[in-house]
Amino acid sequence: MEINPLLIPILGISCGLLAIFAGAIVKPWITMKQRQMELDAQMVAEKAAQYASDKSRLEERVEVLERIITDQGYSLAQEIEQLRKEPQDSGVPLPEYKKQKEMTQ
Repeated sequence: MEINPLLIPILGISCGLLAIFAGAIVKPWITMKQRQMELDAQMVAEKAAQYASDKSRLEERVEVLERIITDQGYSLAQEIEQLRKEPQDSGVPLPEYKKQKEMTQ
């Protein structure tokens, strides 16, 4: 089996053209993918910053609640018990109840 001598230059030129066309197609595709990755990384960084600010805000609120509970825990319990002992007020004083309350004071 003999190879045609014209086939060798045709194959060489074809390989070169194929490499040029592949470079023209692959290089922009790689650049596009790289830009997509940069944008995704930027979005992830923004979300991480947002979550961090939310986390710090929530931590501050928890600290305030802890301080309220620990500082006023005993007095708050006393106030709640005192409210339980007092008669419930519907918001509108009744005339006879108001008179009775004034007499006892």
